[in-house]
This record gives sequence, C-alpha cells and structure tokens, in this order.
Amino acid sequence: MDRTEENRQEYKELQRRVKREVSKAKQKAYDELYTRLDTREGEKDLYRLARQRDQDGKDVQQVRVIKDRDGRVITSEESVQRRWKEYFEELMNEENEREKRVEGVNSVEQKVDKIRKDEVRKALKRMKSGKAVDPDDIPVEVWKCLGEAAVEFLTSLFNRVLESERMPEEWRRSVLVPIFKNKGDVQSCSNYRGIKLMSHTMKLWERVVEARLRKVVEICEPQYGFMPRKSTTDAIFALRN
Repeated sequence: MDRTEENRQEYKELQRRVKREVSKAKQKAYDELYTRLDTREGEKDLYRLARQRDQDGKDVQQVRVIKDRDGRVITSEESVQRRWKEYFEELMNEENEREKRVEGVNSVEQKVDKIRKDEVRKALKRMKSGKAVDPDDIPVEVWKCLGEAAVEFLTSLFNRVLESERMPEEWRRSVLVPIFKNKGDVQSCSNYRGIKLMSHTMKLWERVVEARLRKVVEICEPQYGFMPRKSTTDAIFALRN
C-alpha cells in the first residue's frame, strides 16, 4: 500500500470514529434538552422549537412541488430534482461581460511554510457553531470538543494537503439546498436562494489560508466587501456623505 492510499484509509477510519462521537454527542445533547424542557424555564424553548419545526415543515412542502420552465406544476420527486438541476445549471453558468484585467497589480511571492498548530487553533476559534452540515456529516463542534487532539490531527491533515497540492475528494462535494425567499410564488424556482452545504473541515482549511493571505496581500482602504469589521453599508454611508 502506497503512502497516498494509507493516508486515505487513515482519513476514512478517523471519519468513522468522528461520526460515532457525533452520534454520542447528539444523544447527550438531546438528553440535556429534554431535561431542560421539563422545567418551568424550558417553556420558552419549547415554543421556539415548535415554531422552528413548523417553518421547517413548510420549507420541505414548498420544495416538493415546483413548476417547470413553462409554468406547469410537477410533483414527481425525479422530475422536481431534474428541474432544480436544470435551473441552477442555467443560473450558475450564465455568461456575463467580464471587466478588462487590471494592470499593474503586484504579484506576491514568498516561501510557503508549514501550517502551525496556532494557526489551526485560531481558525477553529473563529468558526461559528450550529451550522448545517453536509456532505461528510462532521460539524465543527466535533473538532472544538476534541480540543488539542483535533488541532494535532487537523494540522497534520492540512500540511498533507499543502505538500501534496491535492484536496480530499470529500471536500470537492457539496449539497445545494433551495431556501424560499418568503416572497412570490412558492412553486417558482426563481423565488428560491441556493445555499451550498460544504465540509466544515474544508472551511477550516480555507480560514487558515485566508489568514495567511491577509498578512501578505495589500488591500486598499475603500474595499468594504468581504472585509473584517466592514460592510457594504459602510460604503453606502460614505457615498451619501
């Protein structure tokens, strides 16, 4: 068995172990939830969960019946899935006019050092909990609960990715979920926003890389989008004043 195959098998085994731990953690969380709901203070939580469950049910019902491109209602699961595939393929492959490439931008070249544990630790701390998972079913909460053991493993994994210049196949997969915008025809695809559910482990990797890039890439002061502690609202305010 070569090293690449050995690494893949090791990753698969760790993935199975993590899933078992997730199952245990979920059961523990449910037990704690039921205990809390059984108290006077848990009454508000109960109503909140009931409202959320009702909304989730509505979302599922809305997506089960949809209209095709000619406005005809389709109900079979296979036809609905085919229509969503058709809609998102057209939406995401639409040709737009590209701006001329900006000239005079300096390239950044420097030695790429190995990823350190403190980088992974910081990235893990920045990750928000309670986010939907897919396709590997490993939420970021698992890595947070495992503490230093997770930091050790993730640092090793990320350095393998860095050295091999290849990402795990699981990171290349995502699940596209249509979310209703709460306006317009519920059976029209155009009234849904597509949300991609991706691996939380891959997002951790991206945060490590992003933190490195921000240290070496010069970003002009008027840049507001995708910047920490800034928003496009700030840009609108600046333009108006």
